Amino acid sequence: MTPETPDVTFHRSADLDAAAPTLIEGLPGHGLVASIAVDQITDQLGLEQYGAIRSDTLPPVASFTDGLVQDSVRVYGGSDPDIMTLQSDVPIPEDAFLDLSQCVLEELVEDFNRAIFLAGAPAQSEEQQGNVVGVATTNDRKTELEEADIALAEEDGAVSGVTGALINACYLASVPAALLLVRADPRLPDPAAARSVIENALEPLVEFEIDTSELQEKAEEIQRQKQQVAQQLQQAQGQQEEPVRGMFR
Repeated sequence: MTPETPDVTFHRSADLDAAAPTLIEGLPGHGLVASIAVDQITDQLGLEQYGAIRSDTLPPVASFTDGLVQDSVRVYGGSDPDIMTLQSDVPIPEDAFLDLSQCVLEELVEDFNRAIFLAGAPAQSEEQQGNVVGVATTNDRKTELEEADIALAEEDGAVSGVTGALINACYLASVPAALLLVRADPRLPDPAAARSVIENALEPLVEFEIDTSELQEKAEEIQRQKQQVAQQLQQAQGQQEEPVRGMFR
């Protein structure tokens, strides 16, 4: 009987120079915080594509850049510092969560030393946006978070989605990992939250420096657009409240 082919496979496209890199996950999620942060890190560090994850369960989308089609789910790597990133141009569907997690554990786990997962959570107020707390899979990772001055999550909770599946798989397989949970805008992409998780958590954990001025500019532009929309709504409501002259009942 022929064994079943895995639903998700990793295709290497280059050699990885990094000796024991940190894997930083940047898959689409709430506020696109992980995607925005990891895109910035990959671009700024000039990481090279190491490979791609392919599966029939992923959306049939043709992603492209610089005039060339590329895989939607990609892994990048570099050695200054030793970093790997996991990114996707498309949301990961629920029926691919477990297979993707197994692919990372079985085909990538020997390539990285530890994993850091990023997840956005709805902010209850503007003041709460950008707040970061950490969760660890081992006591050593918990100590790392504390030494980096990252507040530990005090309340009970759970993380769902593909990030929850990945960190749970690492926990069950005793793979060193940490989760950085950042409060983000509940309605829009939040580059400000992405900037916060880079500056206040990833930089001290990974010991690198990332220029986040571009994210600050994007956050300010989104804020200006939100204010314009609010003003337009107020004007529209004001016009509706004005009495209509020349009409009687």
